[in-house]
Amino acid sequence: MLTLTDAVVEGPDGAVPVRWYRPACPVAPTLLWLHGGGFFRGDLDQPESDAVATALAERGVPVVAVGYRLGPVPGMPWVGRSGARARRPAPAAHDEVVHVYRSVAERAARGVVLGGASAGACLAAAVTGTLTSTGLDIPPPVGTVLAYGFFHARLPRDAGVLRSVRGHRRLTHAPWALDAANRAYAGTERMRTDRRAFSGGHPVDGFPPTLMVDADLDAMRGSGEQFAAELTAASVPLDRRVLAGSRHAFLNHPGTPDFTTAVDHIATWTAAR
Repeated sequence: MLTLTDAVVEGPDGAVPVRWYRPACPVAPTLLWLHGGGFFRGDLDQPESDAVATALAERGVPVVAVGYRLGPVPGMPWVGRSGARARRPAPAAHDEVVHVYRSVAERAARGVVLGGASAGACLAAAVTGTLTSTGLDIPPPVGTVLAYGFFHARLPRDAGVLRSVRGHRRLTHAPWALDAANRAYAGTERMRTDRRAFSGGHPVDGFPPTLMVDADLDAMRGSGEQFAAELTAASVPLDRRVLAGSRHAFLNHPGTPDFTTAVDHIATWTAAR
């Protein structure tokens, strides 16, 4: 039994949609969850947000899903530039998540785990870096969950990883395509080197214990492996799982073995914080 509540949190540039998933008997800290979508698509109703949050709440993990501000559409920067939720490049989404985190942390007696998938994992890592390094008057996360994320402005070229990619993602997740999406999200060359956009390559010494659940046949695994090495070099407690044979965005496919395995890992790990 769980309770769903749609709400808003006042952000730096207007109201930010959030959805609370409250289990009847919570057994874990609150997970602040960020969906994927390449920074330019996705919402609170997509499976990677709603199905994941529901499944975790059914396992006793309170979840707050965030409808963060989307970035420009790659190659079409004029799309969606007006309106209350107009698209904005980095650090707009980052700044909204920081505001939501503050609001959630004020209510979460057991602390907050910050997590996300794909672009949401990149955003979660960037916000974690801010919360653990800038001296904000906010309790830092008690953990970070990163599912098949990418963390570097330029995708690391790992020939073995790239050869493993199959189907349409050989095009949509080609290095040049991912780099183009990252450029659109950053907006400027200067922001591409800013840790509020991409935390890879920046100090991660203050990171809390981190769980990484990566896809096996996924171009982004190269970035995940490099970021995992950066966390390990900084002595961050790290639990990394690569689901054999899995493909990117498996959390968008509820009911599949990869979805269930990943949700079980996340729920168990989060409950142990």
